[in-house]
Amino acid sequence: MSTVLLFLNACLIMDQRINLKWWLHFLVFSILFGLSPGEVRYILPEEMQRGSVIGNVARDLGLKGTEFDARRARVVAEGTSQLCELDTASGNLLISQRIDREELCAQANVCILQYQLLLEDPLQAYSLVLDIADINDNSPVFAAGEIQLDLVESTVLGRRFPLESAHDPDLGTNSVREYKLSPNDHFALEMSTQINGNAYPELVLKKALDREAQAEHVLKINGIDGGNPVRSGTASIYIRVLDANDNVPVFSQRVYKASVPENSPIGTLIAKLNATDSDEGLYGEITYSFSHLSDKIGGVIEINPQSGEVRVAGVIDYEEASTHELDVQAKDGGGQASHCKLIIDVIDVNDNKPIIEIKSASANVAEDSKPGTMVALINIYDLDTGSSGRVTCTIPDNVPFKFVSEVKNYYMLVTDGILDREFQPEYNITVTATDAGSPSLSSVKVITIVVNDINDNPPTFTQGEYNANILENQPVGTFVMKVKAEDIDDGSNAKITYQISKDTKSEVSSFLTINSDTGDLFTSRLFDYEQSVYFQIKVTARDGGNPPLTTTCTVNAFIKDQNDNSPVVLYPVQTTGLIAEDMVPLEAPRGYLVTKVVAVDADSGHNAWLSYRIIKATQPNLFVVGLHTGEIRTVRLFMEEDEPKQTVVVSVTDNGHESLSATATVSVVIGNGLPVLNELFEFADESKDSDNLTFYLIIALAAVSSLFILLISGVFYFKLCRRSYVYRSTTASLPVFPTTYCPPSFTDFSRCGTLLKDDRYDSFLTTGSWRGDFRFASSTDTDTLKQRSAAYQKNTLRRASTDRNTLKVRAGAPHPCYVIT
Repeated sequence: MSTVLLFLNACLIMDQRINLKWWLHFLVFSILFGLSPGEVRYILPEEMQRGSVIGNVARDLGLKGTEFDARRARVVAEGTSQLCELDTASGNLLISQRIDREELCAQANVCILQYQLLLEDPLQAYSLVLDIADINDNSPVFAAGEIQLDLVESTVLGRRFPLESAHDPDLGTNSVREYKLSPNDHFALEMSTQINGNAYPELVLKKALDREAQAEHVLKINGIDGGNPVRSGTASIYIRVLDANDNVPVFSQRVYKASVPENSPIGTLIAKLNATDSDEGLYGEITYSFSHLSDKIGGVIEINPQSGEVRVAGVIDYEEASTHELDVQAKDGGGQASHCKLIIDVIDVNDNKPIIEIKSASANVAEDSKPGTMVALINIYDLDTGSSGRVTCTIPDNVPFKFVSEVKNYYMLVTDGILDREFQPEYNITVTATDAGSPSLSSVKVITIVVNDINDNPPTFTQGEYNANILENQPVGTFVMKVKAEDIDDGSNAKITYQISKDTKSEVSSFLTINSDTGDLFTSRLFDYEQSVYFQIKVTARDGGNPPLTTTCTVNAFIKDQNDNSPVVLYPVQTTGLIAEDMVPLEAPRGYLVTKVVAVDADSGHNAWLSYRIIKATQPNLFVVGLHTGEIRTVRLFMEEDEPKQTVVVSVTDNGHESLSATATVSVVIGNGLPVLNELFEFADESKDSDNLTFYLIIALAAVSSLFILLISGVFYFKLCRRSYVYRSTTASLPVFPTTYCPPSFTDFSRCGTLLKDDRYDSFLTTGSWRGDFRFASSTDTDTLKQRSAAYQKNTLRRASTDRNTLKVRAGAPHPCYVIT
């Protein structure tokens, strides 16, 4: 009764073009085969539209439709593409892809597709069998659209000439049923049957040929199938009437049978066909060829046209086709031909390893799972047949899992012990499938089983404290830095969200915003280095467990200066409509100081370094400005023709990455009779001596070399004597250091009468040149050195009171400072 209901359900969705006789055939078929327990069989025609309903699986299996979603029901294929899908809401099995019977099963009498309906929690499997019925969707096709025949005019009446059959991939009544020949006076069409029962057309001569009357005949042959509606194919027959060719080639057998193992190397001999022709010369030469080859076999098997040897030309695969049936033609030089059938059986060899497919959705298990809990569903099968297709499956013994199989080729991996994530968070289980072939083949697949944990670990920041640098004046939303926390838990327990901690001071909590998913920090306001240089916030990381766990880190934000302030000119004062004038004597020499541009920059660091350049002047070659001093000096002597009033525009530029600038306009009046101040053109005097620069450099180099040799000698002597040594120099050659350059604990003791303890000082050496480098001996603070230097220090102090040219340095101070007495 169940079979009949399924049959009637299929009837409702069948193509109406399939006749009643076909349905009766499948009804008897279904009743004879019946249905096995846990299996549902559906009969459906090929070429159904996508989305068409095959049947209601829930109703046919006696299941509730609501179970499908709750138990993650799905349909999986075994070794074939997924041509159908399950609608879990309605329980209907739907067409998901085009189903072409000829493509799936070629011309097999029965075309069966096997699927499994899987339900989890608990795992159950049901077999779904789809029986694909043929419809008349292919027209007969002649391999050669034009058939060439050469006949001699002496051909006897009643002579039969085999023609190539039309090929129709459809089966039964949908295949080729009859042939028709176009009307003519000389030929008729009759059917003949081969030993295997296949029918083929033959052309029969009914009227004698006369080459002189008609040398060529053109006929049409139609192949017509038995489908509804009828489909047909047409070929043209071109017949040439030749001189006498008495005999037709004759095969030694009407049907040849041969076998070849699959995967045989190219060139392997399959069979040797033999046809003879009693004629001599050209009419006795025989050529062999295949009458019709399908696309799949075209590049796999070839025949030698002269010898008739059939050999392997490509890869022969038993799994694609176990038998090949070929039509072979032998044709002599006169155009007469005969045909035979070649049947090749492919011998299966164990050339396919077992296939292991993981069908379950996931391979995770909670550590508190009970024994027997399903972890994974595995489909294992072999494309070979017989013993080569029988597969056994094993896993290692040292894992708390085992295999349970209730459906053919499907294995459930279930727990077989207590799991402890702290002991082992995951298992890599090696599944080995071995067939029973000789020699046996095996496949290996590793399944990773992850043991899920509870939320028992809080997030952890990669750093407990972060330092961030923020450039001032950056727009709101500028990226600052990324804080990152990690959680060793898994799944939602390890999903971390970030937020500004409530422990952050309220006045700075709104300075930054944070991306809750990534931990990226962004500015939420503009910062001004001149107003604030530092603030601190706290960031909290929270995991997604229940209950959630949190942790906090500190972010120290430092505001960095930006070149956002232009230089400001203090002198000369720039007032609209009024510019102060600077007077310069007409007799001023070259290099005379005219005035000085004074400017400041509110920025800090290199952004506040200023440089000065003349960008416009009444006479370009009259004045020059110091690059870093802003001093405006004369370049040459003034002449009578020079303008008495000069205007100089000076550009003041800072040293920022994108420099800012200001301009200062200087008005200079050249006055006659004004005094020339010597202190304003020392630069000019020095410039006059520049001609002797080379000479001075040579003298300086010699002096420095001499001093260096003297210094080395002094150091060597100092080490030998192990005592302090004071090198004296003339007062004129020593530099005078401002007292602000020295720490407060140092002073000029000759003027103040204050001296620190003797053991706080060591003597040092100097080159004697105020442009040279100082060399001092650092204190070792060892007892031996103090004992040796005690006597000499008293003498040093006594000499210091009478000779005011002694230099002292404090040993052991954080920054050594030289004291001038």
